[in-house]
Amino acid sequence: MIISALAFSCMNLTVKYLDAIGAAQIVFFRSAGSLFFTFGFLLKNNISILGNNHKLLILRGLVGVTSMILFFESIKYLPTGTAVSLRYIAPIFAAIFAVLVLKEKIKTLQWLFFLMAFSGVLVLKGFDSEINTYGLILVLIAAVFSGLVYIIISKIGNSEHPVVVVHYFMVIATIVGGVLSIGKWVNPSNLEWLLLLSLGVFGYYGQVYMTKAFQTASTNLVAPLKYIEVIFTLVFGIIWFNELYSFWSLVGITLIIGGLVLNVRYKAKATE
Repeated sequence: MIISALAFSCMNLTVKYLDAIGAAQIVFFRSAGSLFFTFGFLLKNNISILGNNHKLLILRGLVGVTSMILFFESIKYLPTGTAVSLRYIAPIFAAIFAVLVLKEKIKTLQWLFFLMAFSGVLVLKGFDSEINTYGLILVLIAAVFSGLVYIIISKIGNSEHPVVVVHYFMVIATIVGGVLSIGKWVNPSNLEWLLLLSLGVFGYYGQVYMTKAFQTASTNLVAPLKYIEVIFTLVFGIIWFNELYSFWSLVGITLIIGGLVLNVRYKAKATE
């Protein structure tokens, strides 16, 4: 999980560095790069690329690419650590969708943990004058769509191989990113070409090692560790981009991550 978090952090910081290139073009390269790995895996293991639940798979891809584009765009306006923290409130929206769509019940203590996490958002916006409002709106909408992804994947269940789900996502994201880049394409420099191609590698290995972590250890142990991505991203952002975080920024980020980690641990223990 630490390797996974490090890979995703590198991807986030690479996106931050590529501020001269549009979010849609970045999504195109990130998705096309991962598509190379997913396509190879499915062919090697003789797994059907088409899958079974076509409508849900397409919907998952469209919702996912919307979230990705909005998140990558938000990184241009927010410190990377802040953007990643705010994106992680997706489970709050997922819980709301689960109650409305799946008729699931969320325990009172979980709502308190979600309230703690969301209070971190209010602290960030209410006390940190450096937070860009447009960037905040973008990442919050991205989190809403990310929460909806959880519900769609839950509806898909075990009827599809995980790599098929990811593959559909990458295909749709590549198409959408490519189409939206028409007329806005920026010719990358040699360094930018290298960084753009690295996005797919970071994204793919981030997902692979996250999956392996959940397969080899208990959720209660592994799930909280995924939030190390925030710490990695925050530290690297300070070192490489001289990003500044006020006291209230750190308080808000701590509340967000703290509330979400407590919810994960509580949910994991409740299912043991």
